[in-house]
Amino acid sequence: MSDLLSSKNGEYFLTLAIESSCDETSAAVLKNGRQVLSNIISSQIDVHKKFGGVVPEVASRKHVENIDIVIEKALEEAGVTLKDIDHIGVTYGPGLVGALLVGVSTAKAMAYALNIPLVGVNHIEGHICANYIEHKELEPPFLCLIVSGGHTHLVHVKNYGNYDILGRTRDDAVGEAFDKVARAMGLGYPGGPIIDRLAKNGDAEAIEFPRVYLEPESFDFSFSGLKSAVLNYLNSQRQKGLEIKEEDVAASFQAAVVEVLVHKAIKAAKLKNLNTIVLAGGVAANSGLRESLYKEAKKEGIYLKHPSIKLCTDNAAMIGCAAYYNYMNGFISDLYLNAIPNLKLGERKL
Repeated sequence: MSDLLSSKNGEYFLTLAIESSCDETSAAVLKNGRQVLSNIISSQIDVHKKFGGVVPEVASRKHVENIDIVIEKALEEAGVTLKDIDHIGVTYGPGLVGALLVGVSTAKAMAYALNIPLVGVNHIEGHICANYIEHKELEPPFLCLIVSGGHTHLVHVKNYGNYDILGRTRDDAVGEAFDKVARAMGLGYPGGPIIDRLAKNGDAEAIEFPRVYLEPESFDFSFSGLKSAVLNYLNSQRQKGLEIKEEDVAASFQAAVVEVLVHKAIKAAKLKNLNTIVLAGGVAANSGLRESLYKEAKKEGIYLKHPSIKLCTDNAAMIGCAAYYNYMNGFISDLYLNAIPNLKLGERKL
């Protein structure tokens, strides 16, 4: 391990990380995997708002425009140069293939030019590792609930880079359901933060939306039925000329989502005898989910940890942390690394 972790800097190891899986272009510099020296994020939310969602071709072009700029800013803010960097980590899946290719191509070119190791990172793994940055004391094993626009997973994190997927969504990811419901209500994009804000002023028991638990022993999720129930309610109210109280719809929908997520997370943690649950992904910023999971976890003597809001969103710092631990475990990519848009957690196609 000491040979593997030989560093240009002697006492510490510097990672340059790149993230471009969707609509954030990000670069970060980390020291020894967990200390963030810089984390620059260029968001495209304002660009995609008018389309009501991310347009892949537009996202790719914006990544091309932004990537050199964010890398330069990350190095400058960290107070280092490319000559100081020990290895480069980059997201190579899952995500939008065109967006991923911008980051992967840039990372490969830099690794070749600098003659330093390249480490491909699974984007979902990056979300898990955001908690290592936020909570320096956190060590495996623990249960992780990953909730984002594209993913919903319950994962037993056995060790660094060692994952047992207990459950995943069978249809819509939870963040996708939030966005689709918000679009149907005409609330704008991204929908998750808007619904969370409205829900705080609504009655969560005003409308009875279904809770989908699937088979008794299953840790999988399904949100398409709930999403359809909300859309049917909205259409019915409009056809009848009845009032739609957005706050109550938001609160009732969010409560139905949160109840299932919390129930399955607590159940999985108890089954695996784990005393820590961590949240990861963009929907980990949802206040209703945080509050409910904290309350129920406390009843069971389970600790809840989650990243700060900035680390919930797509960012390169989490990718850098994952790259560091992948490197420690000997997972180094070659220059044939390619973007894999449907990459699964635990798969390593380096």
